[in-house]
Amino acid sequence: MEILSKLRNLDAYPKINEDFYSRTLSGGVITLVSSIVMLILFLSELKIYLHTVTETNLTVDTSRGETFRVNFDATFPALACSLLSVDAMDISGEQHYDIKHDIIKKRIDHFGNVIGSRSDGIGAPKIERPLQRHGGRLDHNEVYCGSCYGAEMSDDHCCNSCEEVQEAYRKKGWALTNADLLDQCKREGFIQKIKEEEGEGCNIHGFLEVNKVAGNFHFAPGKSFHQSNIHVHDLLEIQAENYNISHKINHLSFGEEIPGVVNPLDGVSWTQQTSSGMYQYFINVVPTIYTNRKGRRINSNQFSVTEHFRSADGYPQSLPGVFFFYDFSPIKVAFTEEKESLLHFLTNICAIVGGMFTVSGIVDAFIYHGQRAMRKKKIGKYR
Repeated sequence: MEILSKLRNLDAYPKINEDFYSRTLSGGVITLVSSIVMLILFLSELKIYLHTVTETNLTVDTSRGETFRVNFDATFPALACSLLSVDAMDISGEQHYDIKHDIIKKRIDHFGNVIGSRSDGIGAPKIERPLQRHGGRLDHNEVYCGSCYGAEMSDDHCCNSCEEVQEAYRKKGWALTNADLLDQCKREGFIQKIKEEEGEGCNIHGFLEVNKVAGNFHFAPGKSFHQSNIHVHDLLEIQAENYNISHKINHLSFGEEIPGVVNPLDGVSWTQQTSSGMYQYFINVVPTIYTNRKGRRINSNQFSVTEHFRSADGYPQSLPGVFFFYDFSPIKVAFTEEKESLLHFLTNICAIVGGMFTVSGIVDAFIYHGQRAMRKKKIGKYR
């Protein structure tokens, strides 16, 4: 009992008998206003607590010897899929011509509707007594080994399809002047299939794995090869005077996607108004690390871009196509999502409630004492 009595003496909230309460109109108004203000401040603090704050840090990028992924989705409304090729190269000397893996091409009509989809390539050859490397026709008991027409890399090198002949020519640095004279291309109807796709467009999407050094990748008509240290596209087999490189970039990103980030080239389109030429995008890639509030880390990249069109009429004559030249910033950006702690939220709520009770109590006491003084003054006047 003695302990309970001592505990009672520690009560910081002494109770007053209701008989001594004096309720006023001004007190009711102040209570209503302070309750509304308190609710507004509480909702504001709750919104801040639920909202994620992103902290940004800049550091020097010291990573070396890495690769990164280029994700792309582009539409060429006036360039057929059979003409379109993808190449990539960088300043380290690594070069990839006519890339086919991890790339999907969709044939589209002039309304933008998809006609067909394929990984790449013209198609499988139809072997109906094809010409052998030694010059004769394939017999029943003979294994097919097509001629490479002088582009053989070794004595046992065979070119069994039009594409393999083109590849052998590219490795030699030779241009394929007339594909219809080649037995393999004639059997596959290579030129005929190109003519069948006249007036069509192409949607091409996929990804490339490239070194983390400055370089470029591009979409261009014709098959590419290297000759005298110059990058060349073989266009003679197509015999077109002008290539319409109008295009729309549906999506372009470097590395893994960052939630909520809109890439600057997504949805960008360009329509060719004059003669054919080279449309260039100069991209500055900024390495980026994004860490969400759950601790998941995403290694990605952001980028800025400038554009330039180079007409084919100038000298030296430019290669028709869409080129993306990229370089890397030496600065790495780190985004970290942070959320206000529960203890901080509760502390702010207590401060709001306590502060409003204190301020409203002071205002109420000031008004109440003012009203009492005025009443006393009036009573003294009537006496």
